[in-house]
Amino acid sequence: MIFIKYKPMYKVSISGEEVGYVENKQAFEETLKEEITENTTKTVEDISLNEEPEYELKFVNRAENTEDTDLVEDLKEEVTVTYKYYEIAVQETVVEKVDTIEEAEELVNEIKEENNSEEINLSIAEKYTQNEEEADTSDLEVAKANVQETVQNAITAIEEQKEEEERLNALPSINGIKLAVTPIEGRITSRYGVSSSIRKSTHTGLDISAVQGTDIKVVADGTVTFASYNGSYGNLVKVDHGNGVETWYAHTSKMYVSVGDTVKAGDVIAAVGSTGNSTGPHLHLEIRVNGEHVDPQDYLYQE
Repeated sequence: MIFIKYKPMYKVSISGEEVGYVENKQAFEETLKEEITENTTKTVEDISLNEEPEYELKFVNRAENTEDTDLVEDLKEEVTVTYKYYEIAVQETVVEKVDTIEEAEELVNEIKEENNSEEINLSIAEKYTQNEEEADTSDLEVAKANVQETVQNAITAIEEQKEEEERLNALPSINGIKLAVTPIEGRITSRYGVSSSIRKSTHTGLDISAVQGTDIKVVADGTVTFASYNGSYGNLVKVDHGNGVETWYAHTSKMYVSVGDTVKAGDVIAAVGSTGNSTGPHLHLEIRVNGEHVDPQDYLYQE
């Protein structure tokens, strides 16, 4: 008589609170997993309830509605899903995500074959997340295109860096200071060490003729230590480059820097002029090492 009127069911409770009834515990849990993963294309590594349900065998009136469907919907809110995916990095920077290790390895191997560069680091990392958006992955062909583009950009950057290093290594240097820029283009009108009727001593620098107002660029990184009128030098800018190296720019018509300014090689610091003891627009360039002037043509304007 009991089995005619009643049916055996499992009462399901979470934290002691009844949430419904199921006939088969295992079948119910499988149904729950299927419902959660049905509409996702992501790789689901694990599904777990935030709190394990408690099951208690009960006899329930057969007339009572005990469908699993509503219970499955209710428990979806109590489930934590862990997704698995694979990150592909170029030079330790993540570029793409794919679903499987097979896809990741295929992609990396193909790109390594196409780009035979030992300087490019391609790596794969297995990742887990409970954030569904974070687990968004790309189609394999899209991922390949993006990684390939990044690899090509990395190769180009490496080549450009090598070229820049070669350029820097070829630059003249003094006391370890690279002289990266010539201050102006022009005709040399007076060389270092020559005597002249307009000077009391031999020439301490190099005179380069140029049009009035021509930009004067600093030859290397440094700090401005002087920017003012200075007797026969006229408007004079001095820049300290470190290691005892200093450059002077004289007879300028305008000075664009002030004492204490930090300048980079190639910055415009003044304009060509004819101030002070000068017979026409030109730049008087001096290079000093530990206070002693040296021939600028040993380092710049070499012939």
